[in-house]
Amino acid sequence: MQCHAQLSSTFYDRTCSNALTTIRTSIRQAVSRERRMAASLIRLHFHDCFVQGCDASILLDETPTIVSEKTALPNLGSARELEKTCPGVVSCADILAVAARDASTLVGGPSWAVKLGRRDSTTASHTVAETDLPGPFDPLDRLISGFAKKGLSTRDMVALSGAHSIGQAQCFLFRDRIYSNGTDIDAGFASTRRRQCPQEDQNGNLAPLDLVTPNQLDNNYFKNLRQRKGLLQSDQVLLSGGSTDDIVSEYSNSPRAFASDFAAAMIRMGDISPLTGQNGIIRTVCGSIN
Repeated sequence: MQCHAQLSSTFYDRTCSNALTTIRTSIRQAVSRERRMAASLIRLHFHDCFVQGCDASILLDETPTIVSEKTALPNLGSARELEKTCPGVVSCADILAVAARDASTLVGGPSWAVKLGRRDSTTASHTVAETDLPGPFDPLDRLISGFAKKGLSTRDMVALSGAHSIGQAQCFLFRDRIYSNGTDIDAGFASTRRRQCPQEDQNGNLAPLDLVTPNQLDNNYFKNLRQRKGLLQSDQVLLSGGSTDDIVSEYSNSPRAFASDFAAAMIRMGDISPLTGQNGIIRTVCGSIN
């Protein structure tokens, strides 16, 4: 982890004082047009930070796994808008970090002070994207160690998993779980999910990660786990007799504990290996090198 000290929430106060307002307006419009956009923006920042540090490398990457998220940012006008008003000042990496925070607040989640001053990478790493991102089939020990590798605690990992309180997943990512007849899945829940996710085909059919409040970033995700209604294997594994059970119980009982830990974990995640100072560049178009 390098140069945390150089990130600061006041980084653009002198050089582009309207940066945060411009981004917020753009995110508000995008989320009001399509509520699902909030989940995409939070996931985009998460994937970016996990792949090679929060450096907007994800926006250069062509791997099919993230194409859907990448399309979220260009639709946002905020990058183009800032390039007009403050050319060459605000990085795409910072736009992603601010967009994630604004998206959270727009769907009922917490707010936090975003540290700024990241710069953009000139490369994208396909291999790291394949190996470092947590997967929907990961067992608990792999989730814990994958987050630890990035300097995030087990508690951070459980809190950040709560982002699955919004957004959707494709059928092929939860098919095995809903047809497993396992003891870790509620039978009624499994049969509901099977209606839209047959055993063959329809791989891309979507289901909400949180059945109860699919468009609210809240602690319902954790309540669902207590009823064995986690959609992905990597969700339900957080409450499976292991070291994270107590944290899940705490968050399911206390919206406030979840909100404050989620905000703190998002700040720590935004600190993963940023490029600062003379490193990296400020991209004028987020999806390509200047």
